[in-house]
Amino acid sequence: MEYNESEILKELKNEQTCRQAFSKIVEHYSQPLYWKIRHIVVEHEDTNDILQNTFIKAWNKIDNFQNKASLYTWLYRIAINESLDFIRSQKNNNNISTDQNDGLASRLLADEYFDGDKIQARLQEAISRLPDVQRSVFCLRYYDEMKYSKMSEILGTSEGALKASYHLAVKKIVDFLKLYD
Repeated sequence: MEYNESEILKELKNEQTCRQAFSKIVEHYSQPLYWKIRHIVVEHEDTNDILQNTFIKAWNKIDNFQNKASLYTWLYRIAINESLDFIRSQKNNNNISTDQNDGLASRLLADEYFDGDKIQARLQEAISRLPDVQRSVFCLRYYDEMKYSKMSEILGTSEGALKASYHLAVKKIVDFLKLYD
């Protein structure tokens, strides 16, 4: 199915074609958004829930989309915010603790949806220990090779602050991984 954002945005405004247009959006962006979310929250089931919440929120707010940024940027921002909200709610409910992060690498290696090796599992464990903002910035830069200018647009933060967050995240990850050398 061909994806033309300007055509889809026109279809979204038409009551008769809006559902079909939104289906195209979901089909086009599901996989890339899944991986963005997965790098932040790690667990497959949580990722699927957050992805679904992202599209529900987008559907409910599609009338508020102002076309100032691309649709992708807007969806990306919703997905990142939903991921961070999920992590915060888990921490507030005491469902995420340092003890649980200790076994993350082992849990990932046993997860049928995880296709990485031991080193990648340790990296995910190190990432899970980062503060929320550093985790987001690291994932966007490391996995997506996103430029700071684009990150700034998505996260609503200055490029300088993002560079500092990324630098601190890398240092913390390196320090964590040195423990397993």
